[in-house]
Amino acid sequence: MHRAVFAVLFVVAPGTIVAQGVIPPAAQQVAVAVLPLPQEFRADATVLGYSPEGKLVTLRAGTGPMTCLADDPKEEKNFHVACYHKSMEPFMVRGRALRASGVKGAEVDSVRFKEVKAGKIKMPKQAALWSLTGDAKTVDFEKGTVSAGARALYVVYLPFATAASSGLPTTPGTGSPWLMLPGTPKAHIMFIPTM
Repeated sequence: MHRAVFAVLFVVAPGTIVAQGVIPPAAQQVAVAVLPLPQEFRADATVLGYSPEGKLVTLRAGTGPMTCLADDPKEEKNFHVACYHKSMEPFMVRGRALRASGVKGAEVDSVRFKEVKAGKIKMPKQAALWSLTGDAKTVDFEKGTVSAGARALYVVYLPFATAASSGLPTTPGTGSPWLMLPGTPKAHIMFIPTM
């Protein structure tokens, strides 16, 4: 399992060099980014990933309903890829912009929730998200595979859903779906596969 393809250094200010981490070639990023998806969505998914300079770019423009986000090379110890329905893009783009501007943690959602309420961000009626998460050893970019150590997570966003409106509990059960963040724009059904 080899993640190291090439390392990128870039100048931030005169005399200051920052290591970016290892950025796999675009084809490898695409192959791994789509792995959380069911097979029927993989070939046509749009994939966002990282240029050799470490900038988030569109690696592949797809014609299907899903957008996948490649593993962030700055997170050298962790591995995470996620794919979400394109109707979630305004919400996701805003989150990335806020984090890039220095907004952290729960404040990202606080800002987005206010903007949804103000009509600045349009939320879909429902949308799916599929992800895989693990440590850096769970991914092999050259082979385009992840090991059994990567954890799968599936969610279905139902903005503003509550226990009463959905019939779902708001606390996790063993192997059963539950509603997280009820009543908010980010309300979603959690499906955590049992291992």
